[in-house]
Amino acid sequence: MDQHGIAFVNEIKKAITDSAFVKLALGNYKGTEEGLKQLYVKPVLIKNKQLLAFNYRYKTRDIFKNFEIEEGLSLIKEYLAGDFNVATLFSTNEEVILERSAKGSFRLRTKQLEEKKEANLSHNKEKKRLILAKDNLYLHELGLTDEQGTVFKNAQDKYKQINQYIEILSSLIKELPQGTIKNVVDMGSGKGYLTFALYDYLLSHQQKANVVGVEFRKDMVDLCNSIAAKANFDQLSFVEGTIDNYENDKINLLIALHACDTATDDAIYKGIKANAELIVVAPCCHKQIRREIEKNKAQNDLNFLTKHGIFLERQAEMVTDGLRALILEYFGYKTKVFEFVSDVHTPKNVLVVGIRNKEQGARSKDEILQKIKDTKAYFGISYHHLERLLEL
Repeated sequence: MDQHGIAFVNEIKKAITDSAFVKLALGNYKGTEEGLKQLYVKPVLIKNKQLLAFNYRYKTRDIFKNFEIEEGLSLIKEYLAGDFNVATLFSTNEEVILERSAKGSFRLRTKQLEEKKEANLSHNKEKKRLILAKDNLYLHELGLTDEQGTVFKNAQDKYKQINQYIEILSSLIKELPQGTIKNVVDMGSGKGYLTFALYDYLLSHQQKANVVGVEFRKDMVDLCNSIAAKANFDQLSFVEGTIDNYENDKINLLIALHACDTATDDAIYKGIKANAELIVVAPCCHKQIRREIEKNKAQNDLNFLTKHGIFLERQAEMVTDGLRALILEYFGYKTKVFEFVSDVHTPKNVLVVGIRNKEQGARSKDEILQKIKDTKAYFGISYHHLERLLEL
């Protein structure tokens, strides 16, 4: 390297020494390494030791490696002297750009920043959460955080699950006209983790709504009501009861997460009858349809799968939820079926969503009914519990 290249490396060393090193980007790669496009280098602190994290950006993958400071600087020198023709040093106060011309000579220029940046030594970039743990009374009362707002190690999965749930629900709520959500019912709310989080999200986004958690265990109802009072969540309440005996004809958003077997159908039925604008369920224990398939043993092209218990169970899950989606469509809902959380957190990870659609879709009600009838005949199903509830 010429004096410009040496000066550039010295600027990197100085930025590291002064704790001003934000990032280094090397680009315009002209070497022989197949698929390699760019290299990014940033400082990281691992086990109280500062290292340089190298991110090799290929066309179809990324490779990450960490190096000691001196070893990393030596590699950077090699790359600058070799096949990367552009490099940019991002520091807290300035950007320094090194460019190599077609003739091989270097040009160095500096750009002062109008706004100072911060150097970040964290190894893993912290994801922005919709539900924050710090100063969160209900998460502490529910046993997920300590008094300082730090999430307990054994509660990390639950905390991530709560946030992913709120991310999904927030995107669905945004599909509705502003102010639609005024009455929310969480069927089978359990300990109330997600009920509290949804109320918190709505409140923080200026969408005041009455939120009710329905739970048949009195101790859970009493616990959640006491926490809601402590948190001053005056429009959040929990009532004792079962899904099938709860009555409310003014529901805008109905939720039922992991309601067992036909309890999910009971929840969807309540949502449809109340003309809820949004119905969100995470089904569990698809026993009713599995028993129907096992009992009638219909002969079809999937026999080679359904003769195995594990495949039969999965098939029953898909058929059950597929029919639920069809029934929702029959009653004027646009449906979505997608993964909720990975099964690291819970083995039941499918969400069935119905969004009220004022305009009838491409298929007529007769077409949907025929599809339901054909599906039942194919799998030897005499009835679906939701279909019976709605008297289809």
